[in-house]
Amino acid sequence: MIGTKKEFSSEQHTLYTELIPENKKIINKEKFIYEVTPKHKRYRVYIGKFFELKKGLHSVFNELREAKEYDYLELVINSGGGLVLEGQQFYNLIQEKFYKRTVAYLDNYGYSMGALLFCMAEKRVIYPYSDFMFHTYSGGAYGKGGEIKARLEHSSKKLEKFFYDIIVKQDFLSKAEFKQMLVGQDYWMGAKELCKRGIATHVILEGHEITAKEYLKNLKKGKKSKIPKKVESVEEA
Repeated sequence: MIGTKKEFSSEQHTLYTELIPENKKIINKEKFIYEVTPKHKRYRVYIGKFFELKKGLHSVFNELREAKEYDYLELVINSGGGLVLEGQQFYNLIQEKFYKRTVAYLDNYGYSMGALLFCMAEKRVIYPYSDFMFHTYSGGAYGKGGEIKARLEHSSKKLEKFFYDIIVKQDFLSKAEFKQMLVGQDYWMGAKELCKRGIATHVILEGHEITAKEYLKNLKKGKKSKIPKKVESVEEA
């Protein structure tokens, strides 16, 4: 049934799926040319802490892996972070099933792994008081001396590359800033900084969605935003 919502939950995250009906957009009225978007699913995941202790993410990811060509993913992030390995599962899923079809909303904050997840999306939407923080990973190992050393060296190399690919390759931090992050520097950012760095692509303000560039331009002028009449739909992102 069109529009029917289903819920799938883990301990920390909740997934809702909804079937979106076919949509026709007029390209040329005289020639009766339309752009047709077939019916598809919207997968919306509310993101909490990355710290699943019991059933894990099996039911959530099993449903997400059923996604088809026109389906898209929304991530609503309100997270202080948690286990990097769980965040990497989301990264793998986006690469496999939702590449360039993921929208993230920073509601209300994204720190650590929550910040990295936000950066994985193609379209990244914030609010005027969204809060954000990059920092390096933390962890440990136990066992015999040689085992500890080998594991730490392996994990450090892997995680540093993972962080680098998400943060530096997209120019969200410079290489110099990234080096400082790895030795303990935290980078806290609000809406203005997120827009300046390109981490945020859009801002929701006064009931409308505007681009990050428009938001910065209006901040500079010290005036209220010139809100467009029509909100950009996520299907067109």
